[in-house]
Amino acid sequence: MTEPARYRRRVGAARPSHLMFTSGVGSLIDLPNFSALVNGIDDWRYDKVGEYPQVIAEPRLLAAVQHMLGHSVHELKPAPWVPGTDNNPDSEAARIGVPVRPFPSWMRCTACNLLAPIESRAFDFENDRPRKPHEARFFHQCGRGNKRRLVVGARFVLACTAGHMDDFPYLEFVHRGDSCPAAPKPNLEMEDRGGNLGANVKITCRRCNSTRNISEAMGRRGQEHLPRCRGRHPHLGTFAVGGCDQQPHVLVVGASNQWFGLTLAALAIPSGDDQLANTVEQYWENLKAVPGLNMIPFMRTLPPMSYEFERWSDEELWAAIERHRAALDSQPANNRPDYPDLRTPEWQAFSSPTLPPPTDDFAAFRHPDGVPAQLKSVYADVVQAERLREVRALVGFTRLDAPDPEDPDLVIRAPLARSAPTWVPASDVRGEGIFLRAPEDTLAAWEERVGDSRAAIAHREAYGRFRKNRYSDRIQGDFDEYRGWPGMRYYALHTLSHLLIRTIALECGYNSASLSERIYAGDEQDPRSGILIYTAVPDAEGTLGGLVSLAEPEQLVRLTQRALSDAQRCSSDPLCAERLPRRPEDFLHGAACHVCLFVSETTCERGNRFLDRRLVVPIGDPSLALFQEIP
Repeated sequence: MTEPARYRRRVGAARPSHLMFTSGVGSLIDLPNFSALVNGIDDWRYDKVGEYPQVIAEPRLLAAVQHMLGHSVHELKPAPWVPGTDNNPDSEAARIGVPVRPFPSWMRCTACNLLAPIESRAFDFENDRPRKPHEARFFHQCGRGNKRRLVVGARFVLACTAGHMDDFPYLEFVHRGDSCPAAPKPNLEMEDRGGNLGANVKITCRRCNSTRNISEAMGRRGQEHLPRCRGRHPHLGTFAVGGCDQQPHVLVVGASNQWFGLTLAALAIPSGDDQLANTVEQYWENLKAVPGLNMIPFMRTLPPMSYEFERWSDEELWAAIERHRAALDSQPANNRPDYPDLRTPEWQAFSSPTLPPPTDDFAAFRHPDGVPAQLKSVYADVVQAERLREVRALVGFTRLDAPDPEDPDLVIRAPLARSAPTWVPASDVRGEGIFLRAPEDTLAAWEERVGDSRAAIAHREAYGRFRKNRYSDRIQGDFDEYRGWPGMRYYALHTLSHLLIRTIALECGYNSASLSERIYAGDEQDPRSGILIYTAVPDAEGTLGGLVSLAEPEQLVRLTQRALSDAQRCSSDPLCAERLPRRPEDFLHGAACHVCLFVSETTCERGNRFLDRRLVVPIGDPSLALFQEIP
């Protein structure tokens, strides 16, 4: 086997959704024997993918990505992949995938504690078992008999809030900023001594015997012993021009704050009753370059036009293309820094008296009997979505600080590519869902009733403290600590959603992590009152039908009554029931905990924030409850 082939072979596997949320571009992935960094999209290769899907069509999401990254982006692409690895793990398919590189590049021998970078060639690499990619490893021939000893990554890196990451400067650190007086490139030794009070790892220079403990670089005091950030983006192989003015922080490999994916997600919702217009919109990337009517017969010989537009004539198709192009050209430019609005079309589709016609990506209906009589005070509308498609796109990532879902200026987004990207990674999942709309008059009356209550004031003030504690030192000029405040309506709808999710997960056959939510609360100018609970898993499990069936009248009555009744009690009461944020606390929930309301991070759209049982069912003060009586 040639030398390059040793390194261009699988070292692991990940689901497409992992590339959006946990293992995307710029993230560190912990493998059994070392950690790997996902390369930027400049290094992703599609030249050998062949006929397998290379583009994901979703016009609304593509427009939103262009709003954030610029109009250079014209495609959403899945990760490069072709089948065949399972049958022949030594085939070309095993060398097609998402490229990674070992990081950190400093490694440690588990036998002799030698600490050296990979480029020093002190260590060798083996990945010779195609059917066992998890056994890929670095090794060091040392000790008696020069046995192959396992080498692991040195477990410390530097990162800053500008999205940069770098190797820990072991040489400079152990020599306190100077070079070794005995040798230009001395061997180092890393000895992990354990301990309960923090890192207790000793670094020693084998040539001059200088020694230093890594604990001296930890915490706020330790930052004084660290150099300034070099502005390194290892996933791109670049350094920021002029360096970086941020102070780096020491992170342990595997720390949860080393990478936060910044994603956009949209449901594939038909934009109207015109099925031809909807299909043109869906496949616009394939159609926008068609120069005229005379080219359509040729285009019909190519997918997707060879099968998606069979029912329409060439003249009808060309007219639809012209209408869609004119509509795009007439749209005003939007230069606002806010996140794009992807929820309004979805809310309009679900709340419309006439649901959109079914397509391959969307099919929804209302039960002929409407909302059950027992639940008229809880729901104004129930829609069963037996077919949904959600598309997710990765537009960047942050380090140390998670992106704020309402304020994109508060964190620095790291790039996916060395230059303006022409595409971004994306994935799509298919599933089913239930849309529930609360009565607007009930919500409006409740908002007026609780607007000046002690609970509402406590939640709003806690939100201001949360924003101030987290971001006030980064904003130049006036800082509005209440920007993005979701309002009390969101608290009520979000809490009701979690109550239903926890109850549904016990009966629908899906685990709670397979469910997701979208809250349509709107704002003061455009109040909304919708909840969508849907499956969001990247396999066939999301379309089993178990969720939609629970929206049948008899089932929905039972589930809603059980969810609201259970919300009145928590095994952590009275501590849970009495909880409200008080100064100086800045947590963003009230009567809520892991026992009664919290769900998995992949399920909740706001990280288990903005929840309070007292705002939905009677707990303590009944006047605060949206539903003062359980139906």
